[in-house]
Amino acid sequence: MVLEGRKPQKVFKYFEEICSIPHGSGNTKKISDYLVSFAKDKGFRYIQDEYDNVVIYKEATTGYEHSPAVILQGHIDMVCEKTAETDIDFKNEGLRLKCDGNIIYAEGTTLGGDDGIAVAYMLAILDSEDILHPALECVFTADEEIGLLGANAFDCSVLQGRILLNIDSEEEGKLLTSCAGGATALCSIPIQYKDLQLTDGISDKGRAYCLTVEGVTGGHSGVCIDRQGANAVKVLGRVLYTLFVDNDIGLIYIWGGNKDNAIPRSAYAHLFFREGAYAGLDVIEKKLSGLESILRKEYRHMDKDVSIRLKPVKFVDRAGYTEDEDRAPACVMDKASAEKVLAALAGLPNGVMKYSMDIEGLVQTSLNLGILKTSLSDKPGVDCHFSVRSSVGTEKEELIGRMKCLMKCLGGTVTVSGDYPAWEYRENSGLRDIMVSCYEKLYGEKPELIAIHAGLECGIFAGKLPGLDCVSFGPNIENIHTTEEKLYIDSACRTWEYIIEVLKSIE
Repeated sequence: MVLEGRKPQKVFKYFEEICSIPHGSGNTKKISDYLVSFAKDKGFRYIQDEYDNVVIYKEATTGYEHSPAVILQGHIDMVCEKTAETDIDFKNEGLRLKCDGNIIYAEGTTLGGDDGIAVAYMLAILDSEDILHPALECVFTADEEIGLLGANAFDCSVLQGRILLNIDSEEEGKLLTSCAGGATALCSIPIQYKDLQLTDGISDKGRAYCLTVEGVTGGHSGVCIDRQGANAVKVLGRVLYTLFVDNDIGLIYIWGGNKDNAIPRSAYAHLFFREGAYAGLDVIEKKLSGLESILRKEYRHMDKDVSIRLKPVKFVDRAGYTEDEDRAPACVMDKASAEKVLAALAGLPNGVMKYSMDIEGLVQTSLNLGILKTSLSDKPGVDCHFSVRSSVGTEKEELIGRMKCLMKCLGGTVTVSGDYPAWEYRENSGLRDIMVSCYEKLYGEKPELIAIHAGLECGIFAGKLPGLDCVSFGPNIENIHTTEEKLYIDSACRTWEYIIEVLKSIE
């Protein structure tokens, strides 16, 4: 056992057991069954649903029988990333846990401290007989990392508590008290193609070029949206619009980004230069160079290395084409379709829409164009995937309404999915008062109360449980979702003491 002898012993015992079980997002059945086996072995009442969510119940200790029930909550899935050199099968193998002094990490992979430490805390509390607490409802949710799926599907009618401790934050001494709600909006624009006839991979009508936008920093669309950096897809749209104004160019294919909740770092477009257009290629390249200088100046504080490149590429048959910067499908959008796509890229909103008037520096409403894709199927089209966030539900709805209005004018549609509510700040929170008081008692200083512009499971539960009072917190974990993830033992120990003190104080 790598963590044997580390205190608190039960916490690290269970953390190591969790790390030995494959539990990446979308692969949570084994960890869910492990929790059920734990509940059966200890004689606890439990519920396991078809989504791998688990609830384990524990009765109040003596003297707390009349205290309000408390929900302890964390998620059982982890983000699975590994270095190029690491040979590991995340679906069937556990993590290769390592301990170096005060730091716990996994060799060559993510650690899953987000949110394995919450699971370990809850199991240790359930397995302890010397901790004072009200009745507990320990909720273990699945697939948080891929869209809060478990919490969204969870039937909250099995819960009596209206006090929730969400142990899914990564900075000790900071209590999260609200978060944004959100949704995914898919803007779809139908397009018409004209196929090009090829002879030995060459069209006698013109040539294909690839225009790329790179050098963008990117980042999480909730946490990093206020940095005012570039979005590679929006930059691509701006560049294309500028080029198409004065040049006889056709649009073939556009692509950018991989996740709707990540700011795209690169994007590209395949362009069709009709005969005669590429004769003035030097003029076009000069214009692109000027645009690059403008962009680097505008984004000098965040993305000073943004780059625009134009290179010739080969045509290939349209049938069976897959994304490839160095090959263009032998077809071109008709003029009306290209104009609609460029209008969408230019006109669709993106970035910070509004800052909070109540919490200084907090983004209140934003959206991120995270994925741009072209379909060459029987019903060709261009899709723009947005992550829309707001801590005010009506502002989120208004923003989606604006997108629908533009898409209707362009003959397109907007499909909304994954809608989840905001966790709005409570001016009066008994739980927050208790947690602040306990922190001051243990450490002699006040914790920092913060709100974040990102989605948390607290928002889901607050939307399903009227009157819910909740706070999110946790120990220090660095570089989550990366192979450099580290959990700090001393912080995990202090957070354990803090949880015990909070539970004891809820009377």
